[in-house]
Amino acid sequence: MTTVLVTGGAGYIGSTLVPMLLGRGYKVKVLDLCLYGEKSLDAVSDRITLIKKDTRFVGAAALDGVDAVVDMAAISNDPTGDLDPVATYDINWLGRVRIANMAKRGGVKRYILASSCSVYGFQDGMLKETSPTNPITAYAKCNVLWEKDTLNLSGKRFSVTALRQATVYGLSKRMRFDLAVNTMALSCFKGNSITIDGDGSQWRPFVHVKDTSMAFIAALESEEEKVKGETFNVGSNRQNYQIMELAGIVGANVGSAEMVKINFNMANRDTRSYKVSFDKVRQVLGFRPKYTPANGAAEIYHALESGAIKDELRMHTVNWLKQLNGKSGREVIW
Repeated sequence: MTTVLVTGGAGYIGSTLVPMLLGRGYKVKVLDLCLYGEKSLDAVSDRITLIKKDTRFVGAAALDGVDAVVDMAAISNDPTGDLDPVATYDINWLGRVRIANMAKRGGVKRYILASSCSVYGFQDGMLKETSPTNPITAYAKCNVLWEKDTLNLSGKRFSVTALRQATVYGLSKRMRFDLAVNTMALSCFKGNSITIDGDGSQWRPFVHVKDTSMAFIAALESEEEKVKGETFNVGSNRQNYQIMELAGIVGANVGSAEMVKINFNMANRDTRSYKVSFDKVRQVLGFRPKYTPANGAAEIYHALESGAIKDELRMHTVNWLKQLNGKSGREVIW
């Protein structure tokens, strides 16, 4: 039985990926500090090994018996990374490179890193994996550094693959309301309105949390020669949207009979804008997303409507981390 270590496995994507891996017959270890709690893993807690440690300090024993690592542990997204850029570099770059090196020394065969299309920053045209990166934030810059340092480790006995994910959306056991589609759906539920930073002309690619989880599985199960040392954009060409268009799609699919009001926050312009080509992941890994932002927005709205999920502070990453720091009287991460 293949054993997979998922760092950040209690997080937004990880808590979706872990049950999918178990369903496919994998043995799973999760390495996570669980700053947002452990409830996201409740349904599978008796079938996994949970290691509540920091990737910067965990010992090599965490990798004992591990065949593959899916490395997702990080300070997530651009605004959170900007809370403390120095700490973000420490965790998102050095901490993850540490795990990759430990994995290689420990005889792990595959290492798959969860990168982001945010590495493209602000650019025109349809961007491919070979396009130049233009990271704007600390979070994006760390992904570029992490990719470089870990892909260079790829060799005869150690296969490294980088998956640059589009902006993720959809329901998760560790729900987040600081992602575009999810935030818009929540805003519609609470006030039948959506607020856009800037004029909404900026481009961004999107992918459902279940779809991106399947991309990791596809990379894990692919023939090694197809993925070793390779970088893949993960998403769909059809899901490149200008934010204004995305707001219209979400507003039309949230179940409200009234017209959703669109507001613009011109004082807080989003400086990121990029369209991405996903031809490579489709051609090489056969990856084809099943879900759309319309599906994702509707499922979130209905879950809120039914009470299956509630808007909680822990679902807003920046504010949750700020509160944790305040309650403890110390910096809980850095």
